[in-house]
Amino acid sequence: MTGTTGATVPAGPTVPAGPAGDDERLRRWRMVLGGGAADGTGRTLTGTDAAMDGTLTALYGQADGDGDRRGGRDRSAGLGGSAPSVARWLGDIRTYFPSSVVQVMQRDAIDRLGLSALLTEPQMLEAVEADVHLVGTLLSLGKAMPETTKETARAVVRKVVDDLEERLATRTRATLSGALDRSARLSRPRHRDIDWDRTIRANLKNYLPEYGTVVPERLVGYGRASQAVKKEVVLCVDQSGSMAASVVYASVFGAVLASMRSIATRLVVFDTSVVDLTDQLADPVDVLFGTRLGGGTDINRALAYCQSRITRPADTVVVLISDLYEGGIRNEMLRRVAAMKASGVRFVTLLALSDEGAPAYDREHAAALAALDAPAFACTPDLFPEVMAAALEGRPIPVPEAA
Repeated sequence: MTGTTGATVPAGPTVPAGPAGDDERLRRWRMVLGGGAADGTGRTLTGTDAAMDGTLTALYGQADGDGDRRGGRDRSAGLGGSAPSVARWLGDIRTYFPSSVVQVMQRDAIDRLGLSALLTEPQMLEAVEADVHLVGTLLSLGKAMPETTKETARAVVRKVVDDLEERLATRTRATLSGALDRSARLSRPRHRDIDWDRTIRANLKNYLPEYGTVVPERLVGYGRASQAVKKEVVLCVDQSGSMAASVVYASVFGAVLASMRSIATRLVVFDTSVVDLTDQLADPVDVLFGTRLGGGTDINRALAYCQSRITRPADTVVVLISDLYEGGIRNEMLRRVAAMKASGVRFVTLLALSDEGAPAYDREHAAALAALDAPAFACTPDLFPEVMAAALEGRPIPVPEAA
C-alpha cells in the first residue's frame, strides 16, 4: 500500500468483516493519509504505528497553511541538521521497514533534505544501509570528505562492491568463457572438440532421407582457450553525476573481465578530461576512488583516446557507457564511431548500466548511433554478460524490447 508520503506501508493480513475490520481499515487509511483534520479518519496512532508514522512524516510530511506538519505537530525542521538526530532516524527506519524500502528512504532523504554533507561523518556512514546509490553519493563528495571519514567510506564501498562481485562474477565468467570458446571454432576439430549442434546445422544440405541421417561434410568445432586469439575489451565510462550507478557497475565488471586471461581489458573514465584506470582494475574499489563524479562531458575526446589504444580492431569490442549528452564535437564523435566500426571494431553504447528504469538520454545522438549500426540501449547488470558474449562472438546484440 503506497500513501501520499511516498513510502510503502505494509499491507498486513486480510481485513476481517465487522467492527474489528472497520478499525483496521481506518488504521491503514490513517497510515496512508498521514494524519491531520483533512484525512477524515479520526484515528489516533499508538505504539509502533505512531513511531513508524513519525519516521515517514519527518521525511515526507508537508507543511499546512499554518506551517505545521501533518498530524498537528511542528516538524518543519524535518530530520534536523545534526548527525546524531539523523543517525537515530536511520536506525528507526531500519527497524520499521525492509531493506529495499530503507534504501529508497535514504535516497529521498539525501535528495529532499540535503543530507550529503552529513555523510562525511563516520557515525553517519556506520548507520546507513549501503547500496549502489549510496556509493555514488559518497564518490560525488570527492575531496569534500575529510580524512577521518575516508576509511569508513572505503569500508562502505568495499561492502557494496564485494556483494556485487559475488552476485555477478561467476555468471559473467561462465558466459564469456563459453563465448570465447565458440568464437575460436576449428574447421578440423578433434572428436572431443566438435560442436555437434553447429556441425549438423552446417551440413543440413547433406541430409539423406533414405538413411535418416546427415553426412558431416564439414566439421565445426570449439577452439581451445590456448588456441583462441586474445580479445580486447575497452570500457569507456561517462563519469558525469547522472551516471553514478553505471560507474559503480562498470568498475565491478571491469575488474571481473580483467581477471580473465583470455580478455585484455581497458577501463577509461571521462568527463571533460580522460583518465585511464586500467592499472587499477585488480581492485574495483581503487577504480571507484579514482573516479571523479560530476562535471561536463566530452565523449569525442574519450573515444579519440580509446581509438588510439586499439591495435587489433577485428578482435576489439568498445563499450561506451554514457547518456550521450555530448559537450564536445558531435559530428566528430559520430565520425570516430563510424571509423572504428569500419576498421572491424564491435561498438556498443549502453545508455545506462544499472537496475533502474528507463534513463534520461540524448535521443538524437542515440538515433544517430543506431543509424551507424551501433546499438544504443539501457542495460541491466544481469543482461550485461549476454551483451558482451554476443559482441565477442560477433552475434547480433540482444537489445531489450523497451530500448
